[in-house]
Amino acid sequence: MEIKRIPALSDNYIFLLYDLDKKVAAVVDPAEAEPVLQYLKKINVELIAIFNTHHHFDHVGGNRKLIEHFPNLCVYGGAEDKGRIPGQQVFLQEDDTVKFADRLGQVFFVPGHTRAHIAYYFAPTTEGETGELFCGDTLFAGGCGRLFEGTPAQMVNSLSKLRTLPDSTRVWCAHEYTLKNLQFALTVDKDNTDLQNRYARVKKARTQGIATVPSLLGVEKLTNPFLRWDTASLQAATGNQEPARVFGRLRQMKDRF
Repeated sequence: MEIKRIPALSDNYIFLLYDLDKKVAAVVDPAEAEPVLQYLKKINVELIAIFNTHHHFDHVGGNRKLIEHFPNLCVYGGAEDKGRIPGQQVFLQEDDTVKFADRLGQVFFVPGHTRAHIAYYFAPTTEGETGELFCGDTLFAGGCGRLFEGTPAQMVNSLSKLRTLPDSTRVWCAHEYTLKNLQFALTVDKDNTDLQNRYARVKKARTQGIATVPSLLGVEKLTNPFLRWDTASLQAATGNQEPARVFGRLRQMKDRF
């Protein structure tokens, strides 16, 4: 399974999964159709699936046009998103699986950003493969999504599920927000040397126009404040110890940053 990161809109990423041997592809959260169609034409493969994480327009905006071009493709999304994702045919729940390129993707129900958000995790199957996490707007490189339809407690529960995955997991989040996320993180976790070093690397990469996605989950665990509600420095920064309160305070601070 090969993965192509396709920039879209102002700061979105679309992810194209493809199997050149079988000449088939799947796309995760197509914000718009045209860049996907262009790349499919370039590699000469057929689109057979759309994996949506949630219903927001900048994740499903390309669904209808892609369906017009490939009427036999299958559109996947969360069961709780029924009626909100264009063309949805499969309604997924926690621990369901999807299959592409002979790899199984486990579905995680991760509400918080929206009430119906899901993520897809393709575990490695052979030596040399990495785990691939497509987490939409639940987890970002250095941050997390805003709470539009969920609660801090829900988001802590959702991120706790993702935090259990192996450190080597690649995190394919849907936006290039990393630099600003880390700028905020430094205001609440300024003595974290791993964070300081990461910020320097990301700042240099963005100056050169280099994408910061995917990131590694092990790096997120060390530097992303929204995965670190149980660390003393962030508990002190928020004046709380209970996980949902620590997280909720951090999210409020980030919203105003």
